[in-house]
Amino acid sequence: MQKRISYSFFPTLFVWALLFTSCGSRRALTDQYYQQLIQQQKSAEVVTTKPETTQPPVEQIQQPSDARQNVSLIARRDRGTWLGELQYALDSLCNIPLFETTQLGLYVYDLTDDIPLYALNSNQRMRPASCQKLVTSISALNFLGPDYRFSTEVFTTGNIVDGVLQGDLYVVGGMDPLLSMGDLRQLADSLRAMGLKNIRGRLYRDVSRKDDLELGMGWCWDDDYGPLTALSVDGKDLFSSVWPGLLRAAGIMCNGTCVDKQRPTSAVSFRAIQHSMDDVLIPMMKESDNIYAESMFYQLAFLSGQKGAGRKQAISYIEKLISSLGLNPEPYQIADGSGLSLYNYVSPLMLSTLLIYAYRTEAIRNHLYPSLPIAGVDGTLSKRMLDTPAFQRIHAKTGTVNGISSLSGYAEAGNGHLLVFSILNQGIIRSDQGREFQDQVCILLCR
Repeated sequence: MQKRISYSFFPTLFVWALLFTSCGSRRALTDQYYQQLIQQQKSAEVVTTKPETTQPPVEQIQQPSDARQNVSLIARRDRGTWLGELQYALDSLCNIPLFETTQLGLYVYDLTDDIPLYALNSNQRMRPASCQKLVTSISALNFLGPDYRFSTEVFTTGNIVDGVLQGDLYVVGGMDPLLSMGDLRQLADSLRAMGLKNIRGRLYRDVSRKDDLELGMGWCWDDDYGPLTALSVDGKDLFSSVWPGLLRAAGIMCNGTCVDKQRPTSAVSFRAIQHSMDDVLIPMMKESDNIYAESMFYQLAFLSGQKGAGRKQAISYIEKLISSLGLNPEPYQIADGSGLSLYNYVSPLMLSTLLIYAYRTEAIRNHLYPSLPIAGVDGTLSKRMLDTPAFQRIHAKTGTVNGISSLSGYAEAGNGHLLVFSILNQGIIRSDQGREFQDQVCILLCR
């Protein structure tokens, strides 16, 4: 008997052939799309400035065909000039093996000549780590002013008759990170010295100016910071437990414990503990104190006058400043004031633009510049760039979180000019890799 041949497999074969052909076509189209996208990305970075310079125009260099090669898109100067040699040296430094697997953003601007000198991925959004503190401090100095005071205020209701307060006593927290047990003892003693002997009413803690979030947006569960409260003492949330005892120790009789309540608008300001902007700014920048930075971030929020103010109110002022400097705030994300959050996204160009504005604004420069760590001298730069041309000539903010290392600030260049620079290293396994690269960039800027 003749065997029958089954043709049932032919439809399946046809489908596989069709899919193979379709996938091949789609792969070709996809390859073509990404080739076009890569070409667009290579020419995407444009630095917009309005330099007034008499230097002769030069041609822009084109991005090399090897996408892994890092070359600045800023106009080139001839070898043999200070700038030409700097650009050539930075090109070489930016093509070390480290950047085959990590990301780099770099921007250098000459404040003296008012021109950009070097730009590599300067518009790329990257995590700034503690360079975020530059955004916070410059915004705070701009909107709050250098004479701003961090304040903890005492309010009373009722009258004081023969040393007896016939009402309640409120302590209103302003998120002063410097408030200490010593400050509270001094406050209690001053109240007694003013004649207060007895409080007939209740003791209240008012923390209504700030939201009730104890951690910053995007903070990791193992970040050993906080809680963020409007009324901390020595960085701890223990005011309510210590305040009644301090009053009694000062000789002021009071009833019961201290509980939370918002002060009525009729309450009268009675006394205050205050610390200056520089008191907070200098340790915040020199030692990169995260809680000090968050406190300054919230002072911006308090400007709104809203109760329970927080991140939303703070970033409205930061975005306003960014917009006023000619940048679109949309691409950036401000998550907190310290840079501890991995949700922050800025760019080297954005940080540099803020630094340029800060230096050209005397009221900001006179407070920001002295607060920055100095290479080989103090703060988080005290042990870096020793015995190099950059020693004492770099004033900059450092930044380090897991996978991120950054350095942004000012450099006294080898040609006598003052430069602004921002370096963001992202995706690094060891922070010292980023620091070593940043130090080498600074040495080139200062030699």
